[in-house]
Amino acid sequence: MLRPLAIVVLLVACSARAQANELKCLIEPRRSVLVSASVIGVVDSVKVERSDFVEKGQLVATLESSMQKAAVALAEYRAMGVAEVQSATARLQLGQRRLERGVMLRGENVMSAEELEEIEAEVQLAEADLIQAQQNRRLFALELDQAKAALGLRSIASPVSGVVVKLLLHEGEYADPPQLMEIAEIDPLRVEAYAPVALLGQIGVGSVGYVTMEGPQQRSFTAAVTMVDGVVDAASATFGVRLELPNPDHEVLAGLGCKVEFESQDAADIAPVPAPPVTAGDPVVAR
Repeated sequence: MLRPLAIVVLLVACSARAQANELKCLIEPRRSVLVSASVIGVVDSVKVERSDFVEKGQLVATLESSMQKAAVALAEYRAMGVAEVQSATARLQLGQRRLERGVMLRGENVMSAEELEEIEAEVQLAEADLIQAQQNRRLFALELDQAKAALGLRSIASPVSGVVVKLLLHEGEYADPPQLMEIAEIDPLRVEAYAPVALLGQIGVGSVGYVTMEGPQQRSFTAAVTMVDGVVDAASATFGVRLELPNPDHEVLAGLGCKVEFESQDAADIAPVPAPPVTAGDPVVAR
């Protein structure tokens, strides 16, 4: 009669110990992002619907941009213009040829010094005109970059890969403030739990937890501890624990309640480390 009773006592103790390490928890998105435009304006199009999955960098919405497109077209036209540079280059080349002939004629005393000076001045003016034309062309290129950047601000891309939780604005609405939608990053997920102070020192970063979802399926997954609060809440005598749950196939839904059980870390469960054997010649340290 004693042996079955001992087995029952052992099972009850093991069950109590497991329950002590089992905590209630909540599965949350890794982060939720309010996707906003950099400028205010009228929403031209929304490319996604609620519950759609989007990739990082995917276009999700645009603002009305007719003025910005016109500015880009004008800047492109000005930047492509080469007539001013070509005209200044031609004048400079002509002036340089005249200067060469003038120097030769001056050496033969056919041209006066005043006439040669005039030609030299014309060449210098042509050089300045060419420099000014080249600077204008570079300025037009910068204006084109600026116009394209302003147009780019009217296109909104998702900053994360995740699921669209909520649409805040639709086509035709004025975006001020320009918050368009909320996107939740669901791979990986965060598991938030609160552990009693009795488990202090038994749960640390890198500890393994077994997360079981609430609901009809009650599927279990392995998660790793990524953060343990450094301050205990005095009112509840608990401390926060955060785990990271990989969710590459989006099997686990954020917002579900769960339970997490940790591997026991009691001192009785830790096997002692044997001391290394002492060989001849090794110093022996008294302990």
